[in-house]
Amino acid sequence: MNHIVTFRTFKEGDYDMCCDWWKWWWDGEIPVKRALLPDDKSCYVIESDGTPVAAGFLFTFENPLVGYGPTWVVSNPNYKEKNRRQMLELLISSIEKDAKETFGMVQLFTVCGNRFLQDIHKKLDWFMMPAKYEAFKYL
Repeated sequence: MNHIVTFRTFKEGDYDMCCDWWKWWWDGEIPVKRALLPDDKSCYVIESDGTPVAAGFLFTFENPLVGYGPTWVVSNPNYKEKNRRQMLELLISSIEKDAKETFGMVQLFTVCGNRFLQDIHKKLDWFMMPAKYEAFKYL
């Protein structure tokens, strides 16, 4: 069966949807605050047949050649189709393409929060470096 895949930027309700997904995946932990995310034009969702599958975010820097993302990638915990991994790969590669074509970026940085996302990034030819002293804190 052919799936209609849509890669798009955020629309109304997408942030709340992502919050629900983060709460599920992060065991009820506080989701990423909206003020910490980029503008809607750099917040992305990938859909299969109209069903949102995953979301990711791209931060632009003052130096327009460098960006941070895709980050805080989150997926729909209720999406159980066999193409789930392919959809995540497509989300990440589509964000890469938009970073290059829309923003003119030539390098991206990201943090992979789990082995699953690390494997996807490796498959998409990201150079993976182990981080011993990586930390963040919500203020």
